[in-house]
Amino acid sequence: MMPGNPELTMTVLMTPEMANFAGNVHGGTLLKYMDQVAYACASRYAGTYVVTVSVDQVIFREPVKVGELVTFLASVNYTGRTSMEVGIKVVTENVYGRSMRHTNSSFFTMVALGDDQKPTTVPPLKLDTHARKRRYHQAKLRRQLRAELKKTYQDIHETDVADGE
Repeated sequence: MMPGNPELTMTVLMTPEMANFAGNVHGGTLLKYMDQVAYACASRYAGTYVVTVSVDQVIFREPVKVGELVTFLASVNYTGRTSMEVGIKVVTENVYGRSMRHTNSSFFTMVALGDDQKPTTVPPLKLDTHARKRRYHQAKLRRQLRAELKKTYQDIHETDVADGE
């Protein structure tokens, strides 16, 4: 199967029901959109249904206000056998002040599922630009860190279980 486009952009206007009393958009609202964008990017690339397996490094750099346009820039950064890392950069635009700022970013690990709802292979990522090569190598390092962190958590859990906690 030929891969689809590994990049996706979506822009959403932030409205009052998305915000708290201070007029800042809830972090959960942004995470929901980020998850939807990660899904759309990964499923289009893989040509199949995908599920979110993990979310890393959710960084809220600045608040997002009601009335601002938020653009979610997603890209498949890495492909394994059945999984993909999708990086999402969130850029917020104040249309009245004509200013733009990078307000959020995160990395989602998505797994492709076949018709049997079991993991299925994804096409390898074509590293045809400098940016894709750079993102791929950075994603590979994050993948290694996730594996190390998972092992550390397992070791901690085993210690807790052994202590009867």
